[in-house]
Amino acid sequence: MSQIITLTSDFGLQDHYVGAMKAVILGIAPNARLIDISHDIPPQDIMAGAWVVRNAAFLFPPGTVHLVVVDPGVGTPRHPIALKVGDQYFVGPDNGIFSLFFDEFEYEAVKINNKDYWRQEGLSKTFHGRDVFAPVTAHLSNGVSFDEIGEPIEELVTYHWAVPIADKDGLQGWVVHIDRFGNLITNISEQLFEEHIKKKDVKIYVGNTMLKKIVSTFGDVEEGEPAAFIGSSGMLEIGINKGNAGQMLSVDKGAQISIVLQK
Repeated sequence: MSQIITLTSDFGLQDHYVGAMKAVILGIAPNARLIDISHDIPPQDIMAGAWVVRNAAFLFPPGTVHLVVVDPGVGTPRHPIALKVGDQYFVGPDNGIFSLFFDEFEYEAVKINNKDYWRQEGLSKTFHGRDVFAPVTAHLSNGVSFDEIGEPIEELVTYHWAVPIADKDGLQGWVVHIDRFGNLITNISEQLFEEHIKKKDVKIYVGNTMLKKIVSTFGDVEEGEPAAFIGSSGMLEIGINKGNAGQMLSVDKGAQISIVLQK
């Protein structure tokens, strides 16, 4: 193990929740290096958490353990689980938070039911981040066998974003994530765009806005103007040079985006 542990949650930093998880981890694995991916996931937004983790986790060194707590079903019968995906480990609830891995990667999963690796005092029904996920994460980082923390589980809760639609007229997709800067991240990948659009002339419709081309970056358009580009995640994005596209274009997650080929 690398002794690196990442943390992702919807807890924010106003309250004690993140600090409490870190305290439990360091009590078990005092040499761990704790890296915050994000604690600003919108409350209870499982797929936003899935997106953020998917785009950061696999950049970490082999053996990194990722603690992911976006858990609106805490205290219900949903299972706590751990995954091994390639050379990375993940700990969190079985609620779809790891959905974006399943189509792309092979994985092993266990249901965390060996309570020897849970926090032993004051177990809460509403704070499994502190009492279940944090201690299990720390034990994995210390080298406890993946198989020792629980039993194999085959079927996991899975969510899917809608698949883009391609036809002779162009592409239709949806906004699946809006980042802190207001950039509208779509489910249209660079590969799909290249396969169906290539260098043809297009009109791109999102909200009440129409764009006529794909550019490389924000700076290719005037300040305050919208731009369509392939973002760092490899997906088509709509942003505004020095502005917030979500707010300025009045577009929310789930909004349709259409790319129409010009005849």
